[in-house]
Amino acid sequence: MSLRARYTALLLPLAILAGCASSGAPRPGKATPEVNALYDRMNQASKGYEAAIDQARRGDTAQAAKTRKQALDQLKDASARCGLTPGCDPQRFAAVFDRLLRLKDGSFIEGEDSDDTEQAAEVGAQPGDAAGSSVISALPEAQRSVTLLKGQKFSDMMVMNGPVKAALEMWLTQLRPNLMDAYVNYQMMRYRMWPAYQKADLPEALLFGIMAKESGGKVHAVSRSGASGPLQFMYATGLRFGLSSDGGFDQRFDPGLSAQANAEYINEQLGQFNNNLEMTLAAYNGGEGRMRRIAAASPGAGFYDPAIYGQMSAETRDYVPMVLAAAWLFLHPDSYHLKWPRVDGAPGQVTLTRPASLAELTVCLGSADDMPQGWFRTLRNLNPRLDPQVSQPAGTRLEVPKQLEKSYMASCADGPWPILASDLHNAVKIIAPAAPAATSAQLANGGGGGGANGPNGPGPQYNYGSGGASSSPKGASGAKSYTVRKGDTLVSIARKSSCADVEDIAKMNGLKGHVLKVGQSLKVPTCR
Repeated sequence: MSLRARYTALLLPLAILAGCASSGAPRPGKATPEVNALYDRMNQASKGYEAAIDQARRGDTAQAAKTRKQALDQLKDASARCGLTPGCDPQRFAAVFDRLLRLKDGSFIEGEDSDDTEQAAEVGAQPGDAAGSSVISALPEAQRSVTLLKGQKFSDMMVMNGPVKAALEMWLTQLRPNLMDAYVNYQMMRYRMWPAYQKADLPEALLFGIMAKESGGKVHAVSRSGASGPLQFMYATGLRFGLSSDGGFDQRFDPGLSAQANAEYINEQLGQFNNNLEMTLAAYNGGEGRMRRIAAASPGAGFYDPAIYGQMSAETRDYVPMVLAAAWLFLHPDSYHLKWPRVDGAPGQVTLTRPASLAELTVCLGSADDMPQGWFRTLRNLNPRLDPQVSQPAGTRLEVPKQLEKSYMASCADGPWPILASDLHNAVKIIAPAAPAATSAQLANGGGGGGANGPNGPGPQYNYGSGGASSSPKGASGAKSYTVRKGDTLVSIARKSSCADVEDIAKMNGLKGHVLKVGQSLKVPTCR
């Protein structure tokens, strides 16, 4: 049996423990002798499992199997008793389970990088303990950013309860294609988004989890409630964190700026909710004002406490565990038989040698560099200010993955493919000369998932516009009056117009947000 196979066999039985951690937040107060006894058994079991690994490394597989079984039986029994013992924190057992599942070093499994498995001297040591602090300070800065959230291990903040497990199953089954697409999209934009989180000392996994749930990494996603961009900021919230209009471009669509605003928002709300991650995410989805009122009515209660959880909308109850589950999978794919695709997201640039739109470039690039789904989404995400249907002049510099620099010169600078792309593109313009950019983009993009910070919308439904609001509506010659009816949104109203988008209508009516009232009279652009 190979080294990898032996240690995979050692780790597989630990999956049983995933179901042993019951829901509920840690209960305040001094631990009882019964609880301390369970924690002692947990620590003993952990040390026993480590001993089994050492025995296996030395080649004593028979003794390793015996020691491992004893340790697992002890840990499972203590974990089960914890769920029945008042004051016992099952989250500690979930953290130990995670640590043992991933316990390895550079010689343990060849080809795997070391990750955030360094622990305090005693398993279950709490954030702020002296031993834990010394380990934290010794971690490389980049690794700390992934591992820690406000000085706490990300795994220690995860409550592996029923809703999170259900969300893990959803991502791994029905939403698996969405998860994979989100991962590819994120890796292509990582150089634009990750620096903001890294600077804010927030886990990269959290950024990915929010983005996966909010938009799936589609930069121009717009929800029914008007939340926009890869991280789905409402208009007013975006303004509060510096996302305004720059020459007609809505900065909520900029992946770097939206990540910076999101990091600032998360840090602000962590301060408001005493570093409670679930409450912070609930505020991002359902509105911080609402969350503060609910939290104030039940001091000390966690998100999953019935006093809090019962007052959340169905959307927010779904949103929080879905974000956490996506973040968890980002960190621990191997633990769930998940393999992320290899993505080379190194940044690059091309200078157009001939006029072309992003749509034309997508055609002439084809499936270059083994990208079966093509390059349209990546080109859109990295060049959010550009209308994908508008031809850009020769000499225009575009952001692209570095791997496409050679592909562009080989396929799009000259030859038959750019001619074909131009012919197809011109045919589209002949068939629908008055079609707005938003409509053509909608045809080329799929939907995302997730709610938006601020008031909850009726559900996710996305419109993919050109990525910016015009300073004046394109093709508009005047305006007509429109009375808002029940169920209307700015997106649905904009779809009825062929010469304006959401921001055009918002500006024309002096709307500071995207909230409409039934019976409200709006000016809607009329076309030439």
